[in-house]
Amino acid sequence: MRAVVQRVSHASVSVVAEDGTTEVVGAIDRPGLLALVGVTHDDGDPQVETIARKIAELRILAGERSVQDEGAPVLVVSQFTLYADTKKGRRPSWNGAAPGSVAEPLVEAVVERLRERGIEVATGRFGAHMAVELVNDGPVTLLLEA
Repeated sequence: MRAVVQRVSHASVSVVAEDGTTEVVGAIDRPGLLALVGVTHDDGDPQVETIARKIAELRILAGERSVQDEGAPVLVVSQFTLYADTKKGRRPSWNGAAPGSVAEPLVEAVVERLRERGIEVATGRFGAHMAVELVNDGPVTLLLEA
């Protein structure tokens, strides 16, 4: 499991419909984190626990505090492209990404683990064409792996 975590002053995710219209499905309107989460084939509960703990406890907010310390929100968006293989040619391979039937419940489990810690979590919509808007604060962007 991988997560790209960005410290943000605010962020939102919209679903883009076939007719081009958009609907905001998740947003955080104050400083917190945006977590793009990708799942590979052999991920399970141990990886969920590790990624959720790291997101909750990373001391990257102001004053070296975590979202758990601050009561700050997290926007979680599934991102299968984190497992793209770009070593050969110009067309990425998606073979490293778990299929939706495996990935969706694990991304949902990360969200639930964060909520169990009392963290406010907004989400995107799994498998949808999404548009993510954010203001990266710092900028601070980290790659987490479990």
